[in-house]
Amino acid sequence: MDNFSSGLIKNSMSTLVADSLYPQLVSSFQEIANAQEPAELVSLRQVAFDRFQKEGFPTVKNEEWKYTNLHSLISTAYVLDTEAEIPNDINISKAVIPELEAYRIVLVNGQFSPALSTLDEETGLVVKTIADAHGEVNFQKHYAQHADKSDNIFVQLSTALQHAGLYISVSKNKVVAKPVHIIHVAAGDTDFFSQTRNLIVLEENAEIEVVESFITNNGAAKNLNTKVTEIVLQENAKMQHYYLQVSESSSNYIHHTEVYQEQHSLYNNYNCNLPGASFIRHNINVRLDAENVESHLYGVNLTSGKQFVDNHTIVDHMKPHCESYEWYKNIPQDESTAVFNGKIFVREDAQKTNAFQQNNNMLIGDKSTVYTKPQLEIFADDVKCSHGCTMGQFDDEALFYLRARGIGEESARILLVHAFAFDVTSRFSNPTVRSYVENLVAAGLEAKAS
Repeated sequence: MDNFSSGLIKNSMSTLVADSLYPQLVSSFQEIANAQEPAELVSLRQVAFDRFQKEGFPTVKNEEWKYTNLHSLISTAYVLDTEAEIPNDINISKAVIPELEAYRIVLVNGQFSPALSTLDEETGLVVKTIADAHGEVNFQKHYAQHADKSDNIFVQLSTALQHAGLYISVSKNKVVAKPVHIIHVAAGDTDFFSQTRNLIVLEENAEIEVVESFITNNGAAKNLNTKVTEIVLQENAKMQHYYLQVSESSSNYIHHTEVYQEQHSLYNNYNCNLPGASFIRHNINVRLDAENVESHLYGVNLTSGKQFVDNHTIVDHMKPHCESYEWYKNIPQDESTAVFNGKIFVREDAQKTNAFQQNNNMLIGDKSTVYTKPQLEIFADDVKCSHGCTMGQFDDEALFYLRARGIGEESARILLVHAFAFDVTSRFSNPTVRSYVENLVAAGLEAKAS
């Protein structure tokens, strides 16, 4: 592995300066503007921050944020931490996936921890901190060129203030030998706000599997974490990508993943949110900008307590002869809320498109809530497209059938939920990760039963 570095932008932003997030961010940008950086990056930061100041944080009056109220998160004063030392008591055991042999990269509040990471050198794989990647050709070509075209203001905020995160590049014809397991740890004893910015570029015929786990360090204070990831797949590149959220209730997340695909490339995303983090908003946008491109998006969301999980997806078919497949399943328990808004666009030039989208929901508990909005906009006339959603609770007849054969009620419920989720988890390409997620689903249900 080439030039893995832990350099960070040095400034003094670890201060609590106001009773809400917005003025803190303005103050932070003024300090970043004085940093010694390449002129191109300085310009990108300024343009992005100007847009953020013009638009501000989204409110529920914005259709895209109709069910996602940010008020309690952004009205809090945080430590904006770009320089603090990584705590000594970091515990990553909750992120360990049994029997998964992988490279391990640990980011604590976005900052690389060499002591907790295990990385072997591998020709053709470049991994650096985002702060050290400015001289890389693929960084200069692709950074902030894809996600920033979206209408998500948090992308602009990330471009303006990013200081931590990863740059991963896989060279032409390279198949990475092992999965890359990125563990994101939220850690701090005072309410804190962190931003992580990632760029992943796969050159022609390259292949990689990336597993990202999100955990909270023991005793961490309330935290808000934003993460923007840009992914570029060049011709015939292939990527398997997992998001596994197993954080604690003190953690809150706003993610944006932007995927740009070229001819014959394949991108598979497996997005799993389990009981834990209080608030999750994840935008996943996939742009199929060449012929013969394929993408699959799978999601399993098991929520509990008063947890809120909102997934917004866009699959944009821009060229002909492409295929997309999307299947999300929500299982809200207690008083939790799940939101799914999936959009498929088929542009006028995207003839011979094959696009499928499905959202299924099983509500457990009288106070659980689901908001679902599958959308399909077709501007071409020679396509195969379908979308839909279902809403329901336990199948009482199936539950009676299992109980009549000596299976206890709670065990029967777990079996039925397993069967409900299995349609999606069976699509996971990595059997070790699949087994891990299925065990987490069972644990999440058993915890409620107990």
